[in-house]
Amino acid sequence: MISFDLSEEQTEFQKIARDFAKAKIIPVAAECDHHSKFPHEVFKEAHKLGLVAPHIGSEYGGLGLGELENVIITEELAYGCTGIQTSMTANTLAATPVMIAGNEEQKKKYLGMLTSEPVYAAYAITEPAAGSDAAGIQCTARQVGDDWVLNGQKCYITNASMASWYVVFATTDASQRHKTIMAFVVDRETPGLSIGRKEDKLGQRASDTATVILEDVKVHKSQVLAEPGKGFRVAMETFDRTRPDIGAGACGLMRRALDESARFALERKTFGTAIANHQAVQFMIAEMAIKYEATRLLVHKAAWMLDQGAKSSIVSSYAKAFGADSAMQVATDAVQVFGGAGYMKDYPVEKLMRDAKILQIYEGTSQIQRMVIAKNLFAQYA
Repeated sequence: MISFDLSEEQTEFQKIARDFAKAKIIPVAAECDHHSKFPHEVFKEAHKLGLVAPHIGSEYGGLGLGELENVIITEELAYGCTGIQTSMTANTLAATPVMIAGNEEQKKKYLGMLTSEPVYAAYAITEPAAGSDAAGIQCTARQVGDDWVLNGQKCYITNASMASWYVVFATTDASQRHKTIMAFVVDRETPGLSIGRKEDKLGQRASDTATVILEDVKVHKSQVLAEPGKGFRVAMETFDRTRPDIGAGACGLMRRALDESARFALERKTFGTAIANHQAVQFMIAEMAIKYEATRLLVHKAAWMLDQGAKSSIVSSYAKAFGADSAMQVATDAVQVFGGAGYMKDYPVEKLMRDAKILQIYEGTSQIQRMVIAKNLFAQYA
């Protein structure tokens, strides 16, 4: 039997995350956005409650929650601020390849670091000339005895400035594309690793985004996560598992936009009546609710499939693509409901609109999601 009810445990985690977002994230979100700074004290409190990387297993000090619980928590954090939520869930993104491909020693060390104290991690694959074309990375890995030497740059990396360790993808031969891609875990203090400028962004300004520079960075073979030719599969499997998180972030943003718009529509009067009584406004509010509910169902299905051990590439892409596009439309309509006021920073919806755009870009653009979906669909008919 199919049930859409959350379990008692899931409801409890939802409440904890929801209360946390309202009490700790929303009060600082506007200031963090304005000054482009991440609230470390808020992160520490979230970590203490188990809201950061909650899917890490109990054997490594985590809560060992499933993907469904993870997206439930992510939605609530995103309701408060998707910028702050993005930096928090970047730990999940970095932890996932370690969970997929790491040996026991690597898992104990790096997953244990994330659960034992409030530290940050980063997933470094994007490069100046390799964004959507992840197989086209140019960062090189050259073996020298028992070490590998890394050279290159990674750009637009969430948590780059704050991370204690990075999952870095590199290639032994760029001309071979995905066939020679590797993955490494690299500690922040490794000589030759430095951080470039912090990006000045349109939205999600509270999240830390910067360049990671690798200049003759020497890492021991014990830091290899994926041997040559296996790194690309690890990267893609990671995205399959984490794209529902983007959909969950979209859900949180849409629900916030819906709440703000509905309240404003009931209070704001034009032509002698509340704008909630105007059909044009009603249609926009209704569309917001439809898009939120549809995205939430897709996100929960994708997470449920992952928890069942089922292949979920296509459903994860459904959730990510539909959720991101819907969030952008919902945020745009929220500004429209507010009218001129919505364009001003005195109200939260202009921030929601700026924050929503990146959902269509990071972890695979909306266009890339459609390519993934089409490829999976055609494979069913071949």
